[in-house]
Amino acid sequence: MLGRVTQTTDSTAAAGTPHGLPRRRRVHRAWIVAAVTFVTIIGGAAFNSLPGLLIDPLHTEFGWSRGEIGLAVSIDMALYGLTAPFAAALMDRFGIRKVVVVALSAVAAGALASVWMTAAWQLMLYWGLLVGLGTGSMALAFSATVTNRWFVARRGLVTGILTAAGASGQLVFLPLCAWIVEEHGWRPASVTVALAAVVVVPFVWFLMRDHPADVGLAPYGGPFVEKPAPATGAARRTVRVLLDAARTGPFWLLAGSFAICGASTNGLIRTHFVPSAHDHGMAITAAASLLAVIGIFDIIGTVFSGWLTDRFDARRLLAVYYALRGVSLLFLPMLMAPAVHPPMVFFIVFYGLDWVATVPPTLALCREQYGEDSAIVFGWVLASHQVGAALVAFLGGVARDVTGSYDMVWYASGALCATAALMALMVRRRSEPADALRSAPARPAA
Repeated sequence: MLGRVTQTTDSTAAAGTPHGLPRRRRVHRAWIVAAVTFVTIIGGAAFNSLPGLLIDPLHTEFGWSRGEIGLAVSIDMALYGLTAPFAAALMDRFGIRKVVVVALSAVAAGALASVWMTAAWQLMLYWGLLVGLGTGSMALAFSATVTNRWFVARRGLVTGILTAAGASGQLVFLPLCAWIVEEHGWRPASVTVALAAVVVVPFVWFLMRDHPADVGLAPYGGPFVEKPAPATGAARRTVRVLLDAARTGPFWLLAGSFAICGASTNGLIRTHFVPSAHDHGMAITAAASLLAVIGIFDIIGTVFSGWLTDRFDARRLLAVYYALRGVSLLFLPMLMAPAVHPPMVFFIVFYGLDWVATVPPTLALCREQYGEDSAIVFGWVLASHQVGAALVAFLGGVARDVTGSYDMVWYASGALCATAALMALMVRRRSEPADALRSAPARPAA
């Protein structure tokens, strides 16, 4: 086995040919896998562009309250988060490709079935259950699994790039779906999302690989590692990791702050910004275009945050991100108007830069605290993110039904972000990463 390790590592790291001539390096397969992951997340995230666009059309056509529609969206968001840690464990058991193909199929089925719905419970079944389970299996725990297996160097950067994939999907599909909804109705927009999920399946099946050892490679920036045997008892392991992590303070601080992150992004802005802007007389296409601009700057902000996470204290980065987000939300009610004006554009640009800039430092802290279990722990932290988003998606709709305005929701979310900043600073540092602590006793025996 030692000979195989040496041979494989040398074959991937050699800089020259047997004749001593320089050899042109090929792109490491890890970057191809990362690219496929990026495209997959875009395809799965297409559905996330729809809820904010369809609240008013569904309310008009079926007479469903915004609270009922918000409940369906909240089920989707909650399942998105609760599925993620189990999906990470299932990927360890059955492989990344199989889990993701099934997930994309579930998203396509839910989006397509919603075309024929006539009752609110069907909305909750198709949007909430099917799409929630599907998108949850391609959540950020998927990105964490790919990053942990395929990369040793550049993990922060790759995390930022893959996190930005969701924003890229928003950038592509929001303006398109908004135009389709206005010109042709909400059903063709739902079909478009279903097709987007189906189109991605061949890329996953033919280009994705579960582990670098499958193609005889070492992870990018690290030594060759044998592919571990499939892990059995995926659900049991997922729950065990949760119970172990729940005994530690950093888990609750990370989960709590990330719940507020979800409440102030997916639950608040993604779900309620368009109908709130429409309440003030702004056209749906204009409001959707502003969300698309968030997607543009989200990509920049998340990749830059990944770069910063490789260099600076992740706790302080999180505190700054949450504090600035909270301040910006306090000003949002004053910026709402029938037309787009420079202060609103400034808010959109700033919020885009901060949107999921929290992900790379949060994942880095999970990796530092929990080592080889970090992908599953991050899945549970992501579950809290989506539970926070689900609560605000529902309560925001109820607040609009009761008060006739979203203002109270903006102010409350701003105050919560200040709490998240304090929680981030309370996460204790480890003197050594968790992986180093676990592997230290085994070194003399090697």
